[in-house]
Amino acid sequence: MPCFVYRCANRAETFVYLREKDDFERIPESLRDGLGALSLVMQLDLDARDRLAREDIEVVRENLRRVGIHIQFPPDFAALHAHG
Repeated sequence: MPCFVYRCANRAETFVYLREKDDFERIPESLRDGLGALSLVMQLDLDARDRLAREDIEVVRENLRRVGIHIQFPPDFAALHAHG
């Protein structure tokens, strides 16, 4: 499964994974402006990988299959929301 990873200009350590290159319409409008400009940083073949550095590869695959997008937030963002 191909995957295109973009860095968000307005949000440090935030990345958008897309199933199709430059398919920015998949990003919910409510998030799009806050992310800022998106810069392609890499293309991955998720079928050729067992894991990702900071994301659960199965969650990424499922999100890409289901909705065509996955957003990786900074680690401190996830920790903040996990503890309420």
